[in-house]
Amino acid sequence: KDGLDKKWPEPIVRVQSLAESNLTTLPDRYVKPPSQRPKTITINHQPEADPLNIPIIDLDSLFSGNEDDKKKISEACREFGFFQVINHGVKPELMDAAREAWRNFFNLSVEAKEVHSNSPRTYEGYGSRLGVEKGAILDW
Repeated sequence: KDGLDKKWPEPIVRVQSLAESNLTTLPDRYVKPPSQRPKTITINHQPEADPLNIPIIDLDSLFSGNEDDKKKISEACREFGFFQVINHGVKPELMDAAREAWRNFFNLSVEAKEVHSNSPRTYEGYGSRLGVEKGAILDW
């Protein structure tokens, strides 16, 4: 067989199910050690007092060849795993339609979303267990 019967190394418990179970503490599987947690950084001259401090990347500046912006993207990916993009040229109507689609999907029951869940044989679909080994710390 070519891995079609491959299963996850541990049972899957979706974060949505955990959140709906009225937990009082986070399971250890979701708590990264301090050395692996993001540091607070300032990108694009955001003040440190900004409570969210989400990295913002301006594509106008990046496309103009600004080397510092490449470094900011790298740092945002390493420290946060994501960033906000501004001046990207995507029409607001398309962004609104995409938001509506993901809100509709994520408002579905866990059972309805499971139909689209990923697996070790495809790694495509709903879920966040890409490359996860047994006992690994999981992302929310």
